[in-house]
Amino acid sequence: MSIEAAAGAPAGTELIQRAAVSTSGFNPAALLERAFALAFSGLVYPQIWEDPVADMAGLDIEERHQIVTIASGGCNALSYLAANPARVTAVDLNTAHVALGRLKQSAFLHLPGYDHFRRFFGDANKPENVADYLSHLSPHLDETTRNYWESRDLLGRKRIRIFAKGAYRYGLLGTFIGISHMLARLHGVNPREILQAGNIEEQRAHFERQFLPLFDKPLIRWMTNQPASLFGLGIPPAQYDKLAGERRMADVLRERLERLSCAFDFRDNYFAWQAFSRGYECAPKASLPPYLQEAHYETLRQRLDRLEVIQANMTDYLASQQAHSVDRFVLLDAQDWMTDQQLNALWSQICRTARPGARVLFRTADEPSLLPGRLADGLLRMWTYEEERSRELSAQDRSSIYGATHLYIRRD
Repeated sequence: MSIEAAAGAPAGTELIQRAAVSTSGFNPAALLERAFALAFSGLVYPQIWEDPVADMAGLDIEERHQIVTIASGGCNALSYLAANPARVTAVDLNTAHVALGRLKQSAFLHLPGYDHFRRFFGDANKPENVADYLSHLSPHLDETTRNYWESRDLLGRKRIRIFAKGAYRYGLLGTFIGISHMLARLHGVNPREILQAGNIEEQRAHFERQFLPLFDKPLIRWMTNQPASLFGLGIPPAQYDKLAGERRMADVLRERLERLSCAFDFRDNYFAWQAFSRGYECAPKASLPPYLQEAHYETLRQRLDRLEVIQANMTDYLASQQAHSVDRFVLLDAQDWMTDQQLNALWSQICRTARPGARVLFRTADEPSLLPGRLADGLLRMWTYEEERSRELSAQDRSSIYGATHLYIRRD
């Protein structure tokens, strides 16, 4: 999910307003947008919720390719290195996510080995991780990143301690999942139990028996009808309205949870483990993001100098680059947040910097692509929408929380 609109630098409020707030004044809509922007000023996604395997299938990465992506939690930017591109640039306005991406970079280079790396970002809940940070990582971090992890949160705790307490329980998304677990338990359902299913048939049976009735509960229907209730999923007010349409949000969420619960075997879906256990599976052969898999560890360490994580707005960053210099663009769901003016400004820079044959991959909360009717015709005509391939990629996305994945290819 996108963190393109968030910021945590001293000018963070200004950046948030520019990217996330489209309604002026002090009416309820404007106040709700400002509340969302404020919520996104800190750590949001300890783990990115776009499937990197589906991404790499759609991007068709080659050794010569220059990739520009929104960073979010940094997982996918690192995972793309497994496909051997020439360079990956991960940009983000959110200070917390830039710090997280740079921490992962340092951990690849300076932790003693894969076991320490897996414990730090896989388990993410051991006191030894803090000791590893102090001994092996802190001395090698840039000042901004080190200051972030060693400063204190609102409760007075050093931020690095989340890796001793269960990092995936933190951030806006981690809090949202925790509240969802609490609501389920109030209604007699333990979300973790579905992970005991032995196959997809058992997963579906459990979903229909335990989860399906929850969406008819008055409390859950009322809560999900409040736009602020989905801030933790990265859904701003404008995106909430598009996602719901004429339906109740509880029904939309039921469909997405059904897909997460029933469309993929849990043995190969770490997104389900994050949703239902609030962390990755601890088994030796657990499903993990590509960057966390032992098979990729040495390869990614050797290619780490090809990755740069910078704090920037995607449009501004592209404006600073040479024409025809980028082969692959990954926008997550950032466009769902944008006004028409912001959308056209972004694509003006994409069109200027894209090489012939370049690809743009993005997701939307709703199913249709949002570009027709909003993007200027002159810009849109430069691209071919790969409709059939987009449907295939949407079906492959194991996170299951988006309406669709969309792929555009630059015409020669």
